[in-house]
Formats: sequence, structure tokens, C-alpha cells
Amino acid sequence: MRLDLKGWSDRRIIFLLAIAALCLFCFNLGNVPLRDWDEGTRAVVAREIFRTGNWLHPTIFGESYFNKPPLMDWLVALLYKVAGVNEWTSRLPGAIATALGVPLLFCLGREIFAHRRAAVGSALVYLTLLPVVRHGRLLMLDGMVMTALILAFWCLLKSSRKKNWGLGFGIGLGIIALTKGLLMLPLGAIALIFVLWDRRWSVFQNRYIWLGLAVGLLPTTVWYGAQIQEYGDQFIQAHFLNQGFERIGSAVERHQHPPWFFLLELLKYSAPWLLFSIQSYIFAWQNQGFVSNKLILSGSLFYFGLISVMGTKLPWYIMPFYPFFALAIGQYLTVYFKFKNSKFSLYLLFYFLAIAAYGGTLYFIVTDPQISLILLAIVVGTMFLWAGRYWQQRNVKFQTVLIIGMYGTLMLLFSSQSWLWEINETFAAKPVGELIRNNTPENVAVFTTFGYRRPSLDFYGDRPILPKAFKNLKPNQYWLMEQEIFGSPGLTMQRW
Repeated sequence: MRLDLKGWSDRRIIFLLAIAALCLFCFNLGNVPLRDWDEGTRAVVAREIFRTGNWLHPTIFGESYFNKPPLMDWLVALLYKVAGVNEWTSRLPGAIATALGVPLLFCLGREIFAHRRAAVGSALVYLTLLPVVRHGRLLMLDGMVMTALILAFWCLLKSSRKKNWGLGFGIGLGIIALTKGLLMLPLGAIALIFVLWDRRWSVFQNRYIWLGLAVGLLPTTVWYGAQIQEYGDQFIQAHFLNQGFERIGSAVERHQHPPWFFLLELLKYSAPWLLFSIQSYIFAWQNQGFVSNKLILSGSLFYFGLISVMGTKLPWYIMPFYPFFALAIGQYLTVYFKFKNSKFSLYLLFYFLAIAAYGGTLYFIVTDPQISLILLAIVVGTMFLWAGRYWQQRNVKFQTVLIIGMYGTLMLLFSSQSWLWEINETFAAKPVGELIRNNTPENVAVFTTFGYRRPSLDFYGDRPILPKAFKNLKPNQYWLMEQEIFGSPGLTMQRW
């Protein structure tokens, strides 16, 4: 990525990165239903805040909700009040928050890199990482956490020259705490490791850092105090132990996976930038004297190691790793990348991927003829074809081709109905939920013979739908069940 940035001011770059990110993250947000699990749960909590006006003590169908602090729920509830309850309003606050991480990562890069193009390259890699963009578009908490983390580190580094920027460090950590609670502790530990490694002793003497921490953590402290005052030991056990510390040592809700689980997640979804990750991290390890590499290694090694040894492993736990990953790739590709002589050159892999993508065109034509998916396969194939050609010519334009190609690919993916593939794992929650909502009285529980509870179904049904063994029926119960029970496939509603 030999970016020609002559005549471009930082403000202009920040503006263009913000526009590109907002267009990608917010495009077509409402074209698919909400998914299980967190999306459905967050939407139910936010809708209940909006309806009841109970902003301090979140509930789910009247039952106290202890799992996560309410910052995202508050933002969604506010938007529900302004623009109604739907998929678009559910996802928009998180999408905007995640998109802002792109220009912020550029700002962070300007503090740690000697070359401005490394900051631009890192932001562009982050912008075109599939897991960052796809996950950031969902009604989940991790996108806001990543942006707050980037903000915190940017302000921490900038405070070495302008001490009052230390306020932003504490505010960033405070946003994390009010969004995802105890996650603030390991992410704050990354900052401590970096500060100690880089011997930034002035950080401990900067009163704005401490003031920022006090101001940033005050809302979370007040909220936690209100919960403990209201619920006492019940909240402490549920929030801090069952949903917090217990996840470190044991598998909660059967989410147990081997230590290499997150490595597989990285391998599955971070192409094409994964192809340059080994060289990028080798460079960072061999050049630990650079401030940038101290930050990259502090964040990457500590956080990735921590989540790998945790007892509970969920795919989105890896998300705070990606800002450091993007910084490593962006730095290496834009400044230190060199073509290397080897028996196997990467252009052969690019050509192979191009052939596979063109083959995917035929697959989509036959199995899922959405125009956007067919065009997506063509774009991916063309991207790898041209990247391979430029690589063969030893032309660094292959990097620009990957950036433009990945941006176009993601736009086409979000134009389709397939970008949220998890909703196809079982029956569609939205039409079934509407069936329940239209055929059962309000404020009544519905039972189901389905094997587990689905928060998205609760959201669309607007009432709790509880798994239960089909026996000991009582009068006036409503049931959602497989029609196999009556000798035919599908789902049906029955009342007894």
C-alpha cells in the first residue's frame, strides 16, 4: 500500500475514513431479522426500557436482568423512542459506534507510527476485516468496546504531549465498563503492560489520567451501586460470579472449546489479511524497540493468550484482538513489506483463490441465485486475479487491489440476505414470532417443544416462549410445537 498522501491533511483523511466506514457499517442494516443470542436479548431489554421507563434496573418480561451493564441498551431504547422498534433501529447505535473505530484507529496510528501511511493502512485493514464489519453491524456490545479501547489508547499516548488528553483514557475505559462490565479489567491490564514495558512513568504522575478514570468509571460505579442496593447478593452472584469470573475457569452454558478455538476463528474469517499476519508479527517481535510494536505485542499476546485459556469460549470474545491485528498488518504492509524469493510465491495462492471464487459464481447461480452474491463471487475472483498478477510483477499495487476488492465484496455481501448466516441454522424466528404475537393474548407465556429458548423468538413474539416437556398440560396454555407430533412436518400453534 504505497499510499500517495501528499497534500492530504489528517482531517481530510479522518473525514474520508469516517464516511467510508459509516457507509459500510450502516448499509442495509435492517434487511435481515435479529439473530440469537445477544441480538434478541439486547433488543428485548432495550424495548422494555423504552416501554416501562425503567432505565436504572433493566428487565426481561418483568424479570430482573443482571448480565450486562446498560449503556448499549440505553442507546437503543432512545432510538426506539425516536424511530420505532425494528431491526434498523436496533442495530444502528452499535454500527455507528463500531464505524467510528476506523478513523480513531488512524488517529492512534498517528501517535505510534513514524510514517503516516502506516496509520492509513492500519485503518483500511480494520475497515475491511470481515469479522469487525459484520459483527459491528449487529446489536451486540463488542464493536463499541473496540472503539472505546482504541479511544483509550489514543488518548493515553497523546497525553504524553498534552496531559489533559489523559481524561480520554479514563473515559474510554469507563465506556467499556458501562458496556461490558468486567471486560474493562483485562483491557485495562493491556494498557498497564504497555505503560510498564515502554517505561512511561509520567503516566502515573498525570493527574488527568486519574481524574479521567474517576470520571469515566463514576457512571458504572453508580449503576453497580444501584443494582447492589436493589438486589443485594442476588446481583453479585449473577453478575460478578456466574456471568463474570466463573467464565474464566469453567465453561458456562456448555460453551467449552479447545485452546486453539480462537486461532480457528482467525483462520476462518480474517482473509486476505491473514496471509500477511505471520510476517507482520515476526517483524513486530524482532523490532520490539518501536513503540508501535510494544503496543501491538502487549495487546495481541496478552489478550489472545487470556481468551485462549478461559473456560468459556464464544466467537465474539476475539473481537478486541482485531485493532492490534490491524495495526500489525497495516504497519508491515505499508512500510516494511518486501517481496521475498521462494519456491512458492503467494501469487500462486492468489490465482488458486481466484479460480475458487469464480467457481463460487456457478455455485450461487445454481443454489442461491441472489444477484449480489453472484457479483460478490465475481468481485472476489477478480480481486485475487489482479492481486496475483501485481504480485507476480512485484508491484505493491496488489495491496490497493485487496483494499478496494474487500470493500466492494463487503458491500455486496451486505446487499444480500446472507450476511447473517446464523439465522438459517433453525426455523425463522420472525414469522413464527409474528404468528405467536397475533394468536395469543398479551402478557401470557407460551410454551414450546423446541429444545432451547430463543431470545430472537421472544423479541418477535413479544412474550416469553419457554421450552417445556409436552406433558402435564394445564387449561388455557399456549404451545408452539413441531407438527410431527400430529403427523405432519413444520411448526404449529395449539391451545389447551
